Amino acid sequence: MAKTYFIGDIQGCADQLQSLLNKIELTEPDAQYLFAGDLVNRGPKSLSSLRLIRDLQIAGRAESVLGNHDLHLLAVANGIRKVHRSDTLDDILQAPDREELLDWLRRRPMAILLHQHLLIHAGIFPQWSAKHTMKLAHEVETQLRSKDWIDLLHHMYGNTPAQWQDDLQGYDRLRCIINALTRMRFCSADGVMDFDSKDGLDSAPQGFAPWFDLSRASEKHTVVFGHWSTLGLILRDNLISLDTGCVWGGKLTAVALEDRQIMQIDCPQQQKPG
Repeated sequence: MAKTYFIGDIQGCADQLQSLLNKIELTEPDAQYLFAGDLVNRGPKSLSSLRLIRDLQIAGRAESVLGNHDLHLLAVANGIRKVHRSDTLDDILQAPDREELLDWLRRRPMAILLHQHLLIHAGIFPQWSAKHTMKLAHEVETQLRSKDWIDLLHHMYGNTPAQWQDDLQGYDRLRCIINALTRMRFCSADGVMDFDSKDGLDSAPQGFAPWFDLSRASEKHTVVFGHWSTLGLILRDNLISLDTGCVWGGKLTAVALEDRQIMQIDCPQQQKPG
């Protein structure tokens, strides 16, 4: 049976992605791929990245969760957010197959659960089990795939509520789920997110910790995530951190689900941090 590889944030680095796939397929020609989101933006070839991963998914060989940059693309394309100075989304926005690609993108999952591994883009609250995370992710997915999906884009921005409560409702509930799954780094033990600190493990604000170092209901599953490039590759019994800073001149990393084989490609710097 072919191996399944988790792959970290691509961010429009299509050439490096193709090199990584070529390297994997020298020994695993039928490999399956699960991407940790942030397929586009900041790198030079967002359109090529999106097309490549879309084609793999249509062929039944890949799936990807949504990251914050993927949601940003949907918001920019629908006039809800302005283009940032560091954005590299024009090739998608001007592509002849733009609507096809955007429709495909909005239908991607927010979380994937496979063989005791939970794949998300960023983080989860300490009180969320893997099963509960999937249920909450499905709430967002249902809205993104509905006829009212653009309404969600209008309401998904903002840092409140920063603390999860089971009785949250409406767009406050969906925004809190999205922020956890696509933006979370540091969290307090009682489930409050911090959105200011983006550096490494030692930069936690007082009273906060990396979300994965808290006592968490998901600890019986291996949580796999990207988003946090200053962490680099972390492999623990129940944790895999995948974002190794491809767009910042680091590496693009794949880790095999079955045996944790690591495959990496060195990447040129496309953006300077800060």
